[in-house]
Order: sequence, then C-alpha cells, then structure tokens
Amino acid sequence: MRRRDFVMGALALGALPSAPARAAIPPSPGLAALARRTGRYFGCAVKSRQLREDPDFTAAVARECDIVVQEYELKRGTTERKQGRYDFSGTDAIMAFARKHDIAGRGHPLVWYAANPDWLEPALHAAKPGQREKLMTDYIRTAMRRYAGWITEWDVVNEAIEPNDGRPDGMRADSMWLRTMGEGYIDTAFHTAREVDPKASLFLTDFGLEHDSPRCERRRTAFLKLLDRLMARGVPVDAVGIQGHLKPYKEGFSQKVFADFLDKITGYGLDISVTEFDLADRGGPPDPDKRDRELAAVAKAFLDVALDNPATRGVVCWGLSDRYSWLSNYPDYKWPDGQLSRGLPLDAAGKRKPLWSAIADAFNTAPPMRERGA
Repeated sequence: MRRRDFVMGALALGALPSAPARAAIPPSPGLAALARRTGRYFGCAVKSRQLREDPDFTAAVARECDIVVQEYELKRGTTERKQGRYDFSGTDAIMAFARKHDIAGRGHPLVWYAANPDWLEPALHAAKPGQREKLMTDYIRTAMRRYAGWITEWDVVNEAIEPNDGRPDGMRADSMWLRTMGEGYIDTAFHTAREVDPKASLFLTDFGLEHDSPRCERRRTAFLKLLDRLMARGVPVDAVGIQGHLKPYKEGFSQKVFADFLDKITGYGLDISVTEFDLADRGGPPDPDKRDRELAAVAKAFLDVALDNPATRGVVCWGLSDRYSWLSNYPDYKWPDGQLSRGLPLDAAGKRKPLWSAIADAFNTAPPMRERGA
C-alpha cells in the first residue's frame, strides 16, 4: 500500500488577468495519457466560451484530458430558462470539441437543488404529485436522449445531503425536490436515467466528504446512510462522485479517514470518481512557490488514497488553468488582494505547476483500476 497517514491541519497562516503571457507548449504526455496506463481517465470542467476564444487553453485541454464536463452549460437554469424551451448550444459546442479530439463527456447535473430556472420551483409547488415527477423527469429524458452515446456518465443527483439543515436523516432540507416529492425523488431520477440510457454510468455526487473534520464526518455519515437506503430500495446507482474541493488551510486531511470512507463505498459494489477536484489556497503562505508546494503535497496525499482504491475510475478537475478558476471569484475563497487562486494544475499562463506534477505522480504510482463488475 502507498498509504501513509497524512494529517495537515489549519496552517498558520478577483479579478482575472486580461492577457496572460503565452506559455510554451509543455512536453507530452499529458495527464490523460498517464491516467490511461492504469485504466483510468483525467479531465476537467470547461466553458464553451473558453474553447471558442482561447486557443492556448483549448490546446491544453486537448493535450491533458480525455474527458470533459460542462462547468455550467447543462445546469437547468441555463438550458431551460422558459419551460419546455431548451438551449443546449453551449453543451453542443463542448461535445463537438470533445468528439473532434476523441474525448469523452460527463453530464452535470440532471437533478440539483440549485441553478434552476425561476419558473421551476413555483411550478413544482403548484403541480399535482404525478405532475411534479414529470417536471423532473422531462429534463432527464430530454438531456440524456440528446447526448446518448456522447456523454458516457452523468451526475444524476447532485448534493442531496446537508446535515447542517437539521433533519435527522441528514438530507438537504432546502431542496425543492425533497420538499415536494420526498426522498423518493432520488429513486425516480435514477430509474428514469437508467431507462433513458442503459449504457450510461449513473453517479450520486456530493461535496464535503474528504477532510478529517467534524463537518465532513457528519456529511460522510449522512451520505453512507443515504446509500444504505438507496441500495435497500434497489435504486440503480453505479458510482459515487467525490467532488474533491479541498480546503487545506481550513480543515485537516487524514489519509486513513478518507481511505476507510472509500472502502465503505466500494463495499456497496459502487465505482468512485473524483469529479470536481481543486484546492482553495486562501490563507496559505504569501510566497506562491511555497504555497504551490504545500498544495501539491496535500493533493498527492489525497490522490494516493483515491487511486489506491481499485474502484476509482479517474479524476476530473473543476477547471484546468488558474486563469479560469471559480475559486478566484467566490467570496469565501478569493484572495482579498485580487491575486488568482492557484488550485488547478496549470497556472494562468498555462504552465504546469507542482500540482500538475503531484497528479502525474499519483497516476504513475497507482495500481490498475478494477474491471467493471469485479
């Protein structure tokens, strides 16, 4: 085993650039090629505008990735702003790029409590029970049919738990789906997705499952109890998506705690992927080189555990270059002085950083992924 107990506690501890310097083309192979040696994949979230307007970034995605996911362009608030009137142009462009470069697609998300169109929640509350289900399943059917054969795995239900909401079962109380349909909305979503595209892999995905902290322990407990109930009801979940938004300067990380949690997931016979990997670096040392080294060490410890587990399919970063990281704009994570977050494999100019090397090293030393169904 490569695992060693790695505990990193809270250490003592914007605006995007308009024109970063053009980076030299780095040497091959990319991260995807390294991942494939163990039967896994590496990918990132993208926006169609980035692929259309930034040729250097587009070349980096093609070089480093063999799977892509839409950062926001399959969220229902974007695709169905008016009921029954769909705009999939952004995802169409992303998938056209993917097909051109022989890259697979992920779909994110089909059912989520957030990023929904304004009309949807009032319609849910006004609808009769049977009509409520249709308001959810119509979108699942429309999106999955459109991309059948293009998108090979889907985040069917995203972020269903939230123990801080105070429910005894740990479910997300502020979800309009839970409030109007009960927990059975998850069953309906997965059964519908299986019916529409039997070949697609169906994911239950959540955040806050990674750190050695009371917050994440509550979330892990609630998530496993939800899996118990879903498995008992025969819900066709194929895999768990561990988002992997790490906060090393706020919460500690233990390889043993994380490994034990992943082992419990594989005990259900489920696959695992890291689906939104990045690291929030606010609160780290002012010296970016020192901060890069610390982030890389945490990433390597995390990925060593994830990839030690033979059920882990791959790693998807929530972005590829710091030039486009959501962390640089989100209030909780952006730097007050406006500097960019450094939580992705490539810097703002497209240069490979120590984090890239940590991901590469984790793939290089990972055991092979288990065969499906083994």
